[in-house]
Amino acid sequence: MLNEQLRRTIEQMPKAELHIHIEGSLEPELIFALAQRNGVSLPYPSVEALRQAYAFTDLQSFLDIYYAGASVLLAEQDFYDMTAAYLARAARDNVRHAEIFFDPQTHTARGVPFETVVNGIWRACQDGPISASLIMCFLRHLSEDEALATLDESLPHRDKILGVGLDSSEVGHPPEKFARVFERARQLGLRLVAHAGEEGPPAYIESALDVLNVERIDHGVRCLESPELVERLVREQMALTVCPLSNVKLRVFDVMGSHNLRTLLDKGLVATVNSDDPAYFGGYMNDNFIAAFDALPLDATHARQLARNSFSAAFLGPEQKRAYLAEVDDFFAARQGS
Repeated sequence: MLNEQLRRTIEQMPKAELHIHIEGSLEPELIFALAQRNGVSLPYPSVEALRQAYAFTDLQSFLDIYYAGASVLLAEQDFYDMTAAYLARAARDNVRHAEIFFDPQTHTARGVPFETVVNGIWRACQDGPISASLIMCFLRHLSEDEALATLDESLPHRDKILGVGLDSSEVGHPPEKFARVFERARQLGLRLVAHAGEEGPPAYIESALDVLNVERIDHGVRCLESPELVERLVREQMALTVCPLSNVKLRVFDVMGSHNLRTLLDKGLVATVNSDDPAYFGGYMNDNFIAAFDALPLDATHARQLARNSFSAAFLGPEQKRAYLAEVDDFFAARQGS
């Protein structure tokens, strides 16, 4: 059970968020406000009715309502407002740096221009209270040709995009389906990440590493099914961006008490804690930490390790990374001394 001192430590410690889908931060209240602003009709009579619809049985049932919520995003200001709301919320959780996923194909398929999407999100990041970078994700249930077209569309905005990722329905869409687009992105100097090993098997993690040459694995919790893969991930210090509340909400684990976060840390894996789609899965960064620490045998030593891992795994320059890691160490040294 989480004691008050550990709760305050978790809430106040500096941290980075490396797995946040900005469209998944769209709260029902903002969905209704943007629907009204843009004259979009929603199939729910109220904010409360929409929130009650957030009862997911698997990834696909979540994605269905996720894409419906995104339908209210039409103008650059909508994307700005959504991102600004997330950044303000993250700052309250003492997130210092966020690497934000966005899904342009979700919007361009509805006729929203690429530049409308990226400019709104990027402007909010420039104005926001914390450091933030953008990772453009390809929807894996669509074709690689469509992903290549999206990469081409992004080129005029290359200065606003840090890297590329791979998200949406995992099962049946292995990473190797996107080998060409990831190789092209690598040649362009973009950082590479991919969702793997959440609903998909450990083999998806291996192909994300071997075929896509990713630098970070999003989720990755099923790696424990393969001891050889665990050894490799530890040896290469390959970070996993774990999302505890999301994993429980989508039935990757039945309850938080059966989550493998503690085991990942015990085995020397570079696990991090993140919120994934916080508006849909029940909480932002501190909510995820508190839920995990409340249900699992985790203590202040684990909190420090998770905070350090988040900055070590971030796509930051060496000097920035050192400064954030020093901030974590100073924070915990001061807590020990008090």
